[in-house]
Amino acid sequence: MDFADGSDFVKGIIELDVAAKSAGVYALSGVSSFPVLTAAVVRSLSSSFTQVLSIKGGIAPSPYAGVGLNVIRAIAAYAGKPVQLTRNKTVSTAYGLTESIRYTIGPPGYRPLRNIRFSLVDVPDLQLLPDLWPGLDSIWMGAGPVPEVLHRMLNGLAWLVRIRLLPSLSPFAPIFFYAIKYLRWGAHRGGMFVEVQGIQSAGTLSTRSWHLLAEGNDGPYIPCMALQAIIERSLAGNNPPFGARPASLDLELQDYERLFEKRTIYTGQRDAVAAFDSLIFRNVLGSAWKQLPNTLKELHQNASDDVWSGTAKVERGAGFWAKRIASIFKFPKANQSVPVEVKISTKVHVEQWKRTFGQQTFVSTLRPGEDDWDKLMSEQLGPFRFGIALIIENKKLYFKVQQWKLWNIPLPAIWAPIGNSYEFERDGKFHFHVEIAHPLLGLIVRYQGHLSQYN
Repeated sequence: MDFADGSDFVKGIIELDVAAKSAGVYALSGVSSFPVLTAAVVRSLSSSFTQVLSIKGGIAPSPYAGVGLNVIRAIAAYAGKPVQLTRNKTVSTAYGLTESIRYTIGPPGYRPLRNIRFSLVDVPDLQLLPDLWPGLDSIWMGAGPVPEVLHRMLNGLAWLVRIRLLPSLSPFAPIFFYAIKYLRWGAHRGGMFVEVQGIQSAGTLSTRSWHLLAEGNDGPYIPCMALQAIIERSLAGNNPPFGARPASLDLELQDYERLFEKRTIYTGQRDAVAAFDSLIFRNVLGSAWKQLPNTLKELHQNASDDVWSGTAKVERGAGFWAKRIASIFKFPKANQSVPVEVKISTKVHVEQWKRTFGQQTFVSTLRPGEDDWDKLMSEQLGPFRFGIALIIENKKLYFKVQQWKLWNIPLPAIWAPIGNSYEFERDGKFHFHVEIAHPLLGLIVRYQGHLSQYN
């Protein structure tokens, strides 16, 4: 088995097929994420399709993942150079690292990665997957290295090669290696996505995506997991068939999932949201919606003008600025037990939450996140908007602020509000625990209690 990801080499291994079969051995090429994992994911996503129309995918390594000099040399060698791929059902030419898209990786129920810029890379999938799915309209594969400022600089240099102002970026490989080794910042998280569009048996068009999230140091192990899975299968007496070929048919997604379970690697599938589906929480959570306790589902699959009532305990921050902020946004005053009423008014993809504690009311508006807030929930409170991740853990629904804006001006995430906020079910009732704090100002308000639907 080899670890190569050069398109021509991986596809060309088939020339040794007759010799390998005659010798009674197997020779597998490209035994890595591209194309083995991507091919396995496409098979899983398209299992009910009669026709696969397009495939799109990308990998986003953590900024702290070690990337070897030889990998950098390979990328530099094809940057700005012709890359073969399928477009409009024909083999076309694109140019490495000169085409980019934005995408948000977010397995349902987990905190997504930030919206990432992906640029076209030359990987074996571009040549192999159209052979596995004849009639494919298009395929595109990208990489999303961060920090983005360095990524954009690489895009610019690739364009200089494409327009022939530079012959190649290969001489710059040691500089690139040094830059990504020492100029790095951001969260130590990485991920991968594969999106497939196809025709269902009923003739309808469907789009499905698979998302992988790797925390900390576990991401760099993923490329070699195909090797590990095949070795483990061989040790169990299930050797690959003799012959020489790319390894894109030798593993299935279940083989990977057994290895993912041993690490902080999380995956999930999302279906494209129907335009008529106005349930914000179900849209953002995707398939993780099914994991919610029944009372949480009942509240969040609300009809227009639903009213829920109960009691709450309220605590206020003691600092001067914490008190001023709480007053400006009309947060409830401290109280050991206060009646609370929540009225949820629903329109298409918009929910207005009117919360009344005793005689005091404050209102916020919820929407599904869009563009750079994709796979987040957006909450508007006065001139501020907050991009909130919906996370399910131990049957609780957690709310984590990831990004925020004043009017439409992005604000530093490090200064965003913090707090331990979640919903859960206890004794058949909907319970809430909301904490709004600031890294510099401390606690602003904390309220907790339970609600029942008002009849």
